[in-house]
This record gives sequence, C-alpha cells and structure tokens, in this order.
Amino acid sequence: MANHHSAKVRIRRNARRAAINGDRLTRVRTYVKKVEAAIASGDKDAAQEALRAAQPELHRGAQKGVLHANTASRKLSRLSAQIKAMS
Repeated sequence: MANHHSAKVRIRRNARRAAINGDRLTRVRTYVKKVEAAIASGDKDAAQEALRAAQPELHRGAQKGVLHANTASRKLSRLSAQIKAMS
C-alpha cells in the first residue's frame, strides 16, 4: 500500500486513466464489430458506411495511445480488403 501522498494521488490518477482508456478501447471494438457484422451479412453498402464511421475511431484510438498505430492501420486495411472482396 502506498504511504506517500504523491503515490496515493498517482494511484487515483492511474485508476481514472485506466477507466478512460478502457472506454476508448471498448468504443473502438464496437465500431469494428459493426463493420464485421455488415461484412458477414453481405451488405456492401452498409459495410462501407460502417467502415467510414469506424475509421476515425480507430485513428483516434491510435492517437490517444489505446492502440498501436500499426494495429489501427492493419485493422483498417484488412476490413477494407474484405469489403473490396465482397463484389
């Protein structure tokens, strides 16, 4: 257990940041799942719309440090390739 005042403040701050980062990551995953669901249903237009909505969320997650930048790029690339293969 922390004894110093600064360590106690740090624990509270880390807990707040962990909650915020968890929410951000959940939001990104939700958008990706929407794209994957649209791809699975076979609706190309819906998949493209979902990808357009997911793209800024993935980039924001990478910018905020929740995702690695390459991970976000890889996810976008693979999703767009799956949509392109639908035709």
